[in-house]
Amino acid sequence: MNKEQEQSLNGKCLCGAVKIVATAKKPGVIACHCDMCRRWSAGPFMALSCQTVTFEGEENIGRIRSSDWAERGFCTKCGSNLFYHIVESDDYQIAAGLFDDQSMLRMSLQVFTDDKPEFYEFANETKKMTGAEVIALFAPPQT
Repeated sequence: MNKEQEQSLNGKCLCGAVKIVATAKKPGVIACHCDMCRRWSAGPFMALSCQTVTFEGEENIGRIRSSDWAERGFCTKCGSNLFYHIVESDDYQIAAGLFDDQSMLRMSLQVFTDDKPEFYEFANETKKMTGAEVIALFAPPQT
């Protein structure tokens, strides 16, 4: 991916206690339908894969380890969901709704589609991956 395709984005939580500056590889929104994301965000978690993430107000970020390899972050002041983070990497999935300018965002991928409940369906044409496909691609090897 070249530098022209990278996008620098600014955002904040609902109350503004946490501010985010992040670089997204591309403005493609990922919708995760897994059980954990739906419980955490009351629906699919929609996020951008970001690198070079900086937080202002980091003292207001709560973190919960949600699996052997990942943690989730939230604002301790207002409760906004902030990110899903692969702990052993610089890869953050930042909640798409936090960004100030969302005009360039497009949904590009849906994951854990085999976990998606029947009561909703997106009209967007996207790449789709099952839970097994996602785990095979991203989960660290078992030791």
